[in-house]
Amino acid sequence: MQSQRETVSPTKILEVSSRLFAEKGYANVSIRDVCKQAETTAPTIYYHFGSKRGLFIAAVSPKITIHEFIIRLMEATKSETPRRGIGSFVETYLSSFPERAFDPGLYMRDNAKLDKDSAERISAELDEIQRIAASLVQRGIEGGDFGKTDASKAADCLIGMLNHVVFQKIHFSKSRDKETAARFIKEFFFKALK
Repeated sequence: MQSQRETVSPTKILEVSSRLFAEKGYANVSIRDVCKQAETTAPTIYYHFGSKRGLFIAAVSPKITIHEFIIRLMEATKSETPRRGIGSFVETYLSSFPERAFDPGLYMRDNAKLDKDSAERISAELDEIQRIAASLVQRGIEGGDFGKTDASKAADCLIGMLNHVVFQKIHFSKSRDKETAARFIKEFFFKALK
């Protein structure tokens, strides 16, 4: 007779836990809840994931990493005119996040403080995203496509508008059409850069 560890795949456990965490939040899901719905045992979960926190991290990590997001942005914006590059930046930014992302509160319910190394890494990655946008704006200024402005602050404004859509639509289920939002942000941003 096979042990349950061999018959219940980690993939099934991740599917169940991902759904439960998304529906109920980290604090409101127990290992017992996951076991019941995945038809497995707690030792099996601990064997594969080490802890509830390990299970949570494994369940949410496949969505998109910041590193993967940066690569998508760089690929979408390379060898484009600044105007087209910004358009690609906006479209890639808004389309790179999954429709059923997790409530950001899930992360806060366990521990709201990042360790120093994680905070520094995330800060550097966010700075890289801002640099991509700022370089597009700077190229547009230098090429005469945009009026003189502070490229870094313009990039901050663009990213702020994009983050508003991402957080409202994805994390809080506000019904905003991403294509309409992308079109408005591009038009608004280009008018501001004249």
